[in-house]
Amino acid sequence: MAKNILEILSRKGAFPKEEIVGIKREAQEHSSSVEDVLLGRGVSERDIALAKSELFGIDTYFLEGKKVPYDVLKEIPEESARFYSFIPLDRKEGVLEIGMVSPDDLKAQDALKFIGQRLGVPFRSYIITPSDFESIVQEYKSLGGEVTKALSDFEKKLELDRPAIHRGQGEKITEDAPITKMVGVILRYAVEGRASDVHIEPLGDKLRVRFRVDGVLYTGLVLPGNVHAAVVTRIKIMTNLKIDELRIPQDGRFHARVLDKEVDFRVSTFPTSYGEKVAIRILDPDAGIKTLADLGIEGRNKELLERSMQKPYGMILVTGPTGSGKSTTLYAMLQILNQEGKNIVSLEDPIEYYMPGMNQSQVRPEIGYDFATGLRHILRQDPDIIMVGEIRDKETAQLAVHAALTGHLVLSTLHTNNALGVIPRLLDMGVDPFLIPSTVILAIGQRLVRRLCAESRKEVPIEGHIKDVIARELAALPAAFKDEMEKQKFSSVFLGEASATCPKGSRGRIGVYEVLEMTPQLEKIVLEGPSETKIGAEALRQNMITMRQDGVMKALRGIIGVDELLEVI
Repeated sequence: MAKNILEILSRKGAFPKEEIVGIKREAQEHSSSVEDVLLGRGVSERDIALAKSELFGIDTYFLEGKKVPYDVLKEIPEESARFYSFIPLDRKEGVLEIGMVSPDDLKAQDALKFIGQRLGVPFRSYIITPSDFESIVQEYKSLGGEVTKALSDFEKKLELDRPAIHRGQGEKITEDAPITKMVGVILRYAVEGRASDVHIEPLGDKLRVRFRVDGVLYTGLVLPGNVHAAVVTRIKIMTNLKIDELRIPQDGRFHARVLDKEVDFRVSTFPTSYGEKVAIRILDPDAGIKTLADLGIEGRNKELLERSMQKPYGMILVTGPTGSGKSTTLYAMLQILNQEGKNIVSLEDPIEYYMPGMNQSQVRPEIGYDFATGLRHILRQDPDIIMVGEIRDKETAQLAVHAALTGHLVLSTLHTNNALGVIPRLLDMGVDPFLIPSTVILAIGQRLVRRLCAESRKEVPIEGHIKDVIARELAALPAAFKDEMEKQKFSSVFLGEASATCPKGSRGRIGVYEVLEMTPQLEKIVLEGPSETKIGAEALRQNMITMRQDGVMKALRGIIGVDELLEVI
């Protein structure tokens, strides 16, 4: 084989043909492989792998930063992978893809056949480089393996200390290394996997750990029920919550260094029939403050928002359910407004991202410092721009309106289903109708939709329920946009397809938006008695694109899938 590989590489210009004999002699003299000699002479692993591919007729697979999902990795034990130098890469259409460093190794081939028979699945082999093999092997140290080891250590410790537990000294166990490590691994895995939330849920004899990634919950781990109390107590210690209080919900937060970066964790405990459930929100600073374009605000929506932000006073309100990215939109706006000549003061719960040049304040309702109290004091701080994390009650709404009336630009969020619901919601909170036209500049409705992976999405014709959804939304578009879309004559859309880089077929999320502007016509509707029908008619007159229509247009461009859009709207 060595001779053939040397001839192939020589033919491809890696070295002169007359050096072949010298390379073989060097390998013999130093008791090393021909590959090691070639690497020492500057031949790349990639070139050697391509030569093997030509020799054996097997395709190559280059990792190039991709990750192998843990559920694929666990198909072959780590010990077998290391011993035979082969590793699982992906699972596609029922076929397990295997990477081999030495495809001519007969023992490895026999072992692979045995594993294929045991799993009951066909496999396809690829040639991989030694560096890629080592990189993938490191993935075995992920969530499952580390937590299993910590769990084993914990159970041993539990057995050794069982008399102490009967004496009521259980807290000692919760502070021991195995549980500390278990919680640490779970948090690290969540941050590494871009999860926004971790849910630790007691289910009787089991403890389920779920991760929310791109808005969807996935079960990442199932632990024995007997570790529940220790895990919850460990998290309470980190969060400085009352360990002995199990009857009522508690909230807190802690700060930790994970994967060489500082991360904030917001914790909420909640009593259930099986014990305390813990929800942990991950506030990762590396997620960063995004631009309007990054968020998916474009076209008419972007123009209206940028124009509204230039006004010296008034209210811009962002609406949507919890977890729809409202705060992220506010930060994107503040990034534009944050200039030397402006005094920006914010009230937040919590402060998710720290912005240099802004005066950010964390409200603390438990000591009487809530949004309403903070707003009263902010007005004495000579602000130009005020950001209120959320308008939750009548008092905060009235104070925010007052701030907008007295010459301040106010940015805030409301919980409504869409932009059309902003005016009815403010009226429901007790804001006088005649104040709304003078203060509200813009209402933004939004949702977050999973973004398709560009490298693994699949193009499909527009048919079935997808065709019905697209046709209905395009028919309802304002005339100007309808004509533009009809000219493009779309015949296909994209579906998410799982791959090694995108196990769920998606990566990250993007917003879909609708923007309602305060116009003289809308002012008249508010003063005469607003209804959703009248506001909707005015929105259509303004050429407002609804969130669903914005999503359909993004789906036709291959950014999101129609099914992903329907999940949230």
